[in-house]
Amino acid sequence: MTDLGGPGNNHRAKGPGEGPQAVAAQIADAVESLAELWSIAAQEASLRLSPHQLRALRTVQAAPGLNLTALADGLDIGLPTASRLCDRLAAAGLLERIPHPDTRREVQLWLTSHGQHVLCDVAGRRTQALATALAAMEPAERTALSTGLRGFLAARDTVVPGVDGTE
Repeated sequence: MTDLGGPGNNHRAKGPGEGPQAVAAQIADAVESLAELWSIAAQEASLRLSPHQLRALRTVQAAPGLNLTALADGLDIGLPTASRLCDRLAAAGLLERIPHPDTRREVQLWLTSHGQHVLCDVAGRRTQALATALAAMEPAERTALSTGLRGFLAARDTVVPGVDGTE
């Protein structure tokens, strides 16, 4: 097992299999497993949505009232694809298109209360699935994971430009 750097431990690799490349491979495996866990939890929610649909709803939740162009840019998809995606979400009662008060040609996107409820349901299921997995770990492993994640996020912010949305 890789030492993610608990209190007082040396954060450097302890052997040839624990260097940055080996740990990166372990993290990639963990992320894949986490993505699968999240996907399963999302599919067990009250309404089954595709990952694209969930991302769209979460984007609108984070920036209520954004327009279709901003949504397409945020999801890195074409405008026609974003429009069809919004059509499906609106038909399901999750998203509302409201004319912009100042610009007749622009439409604002808002979550409906049902859309908010579905996102809360998915988030709750994902949190519970993750908590179940974490509960199976030893307390010291959870502490090491938490410490390692904080260290990773701090290092990422210093070496990867634009991660926080800035250039």
